[in-house]
Amino acid sequence: MTMSGMGVDATVQAQYARLVERVLDYCKQAVSGLTYEELCDTQNRRTNSIAFDVWHVQRTIDNIIHFAFDRDQPIWLTQGFDQSWQLPRVEQGTNMTPEEAYNLRFPGPEEFDRYTEALRDGVVPRIAAMSDEYLTTFQLFRPWGEISRMEAIGHGLIGHANGHLGRASFARSLLGKEGLAY
Repeated sequence: MTMSGMGVDATVQAQYARLVERVLDYCKQAVSGLTYEELCDTQNRRTNSIAFDVWHVQRTIDNIIHFAFDRDQPIWLTQGFDQSWQLPRVEQGTNMTPEEAYNLRFPGPEEFDRYTEALRDGVVPRIAAMSDEYLTTFQLFRPWGEISRMEAIGHGLIGHANGHLGRASFARSLLGKEGLAY
């Protein structure tokens, strides 16, 4: 098998697994070194907090890989993060009003790291083990319509996630913290 410049097999599965792992690395970086107040800062209710953006990325990864693809319970539920964080059982932030998002109460950075690690352990190997047939299967994803699982990973878990993490990086800069190492 041909290796890419970053040492990952040149298969869709290996590349996507590594890219999603990088997204999770950025989730950890986004909350690193922040106080609780900095993590939850909404710039006077003008933008989502770093906590919201990272939580939304984490929940989207979890929901797409587990629930949307296979109707398996996400790690969010199987490991009780919904209860320990006292956040919505199903909702992941999509279509929340700004007011709803601003009013969410998140745990501290160390809890985000626990969820990130649980996702790394549960999602990255799962993606790496997906067959070509599995990845090219089309299914209905709301609100996107009928798309392949490959596109759902590329758009939802990588592209969309990096947009939210870019916001988190900018928010870190506004707080005088180092941005993410993209």
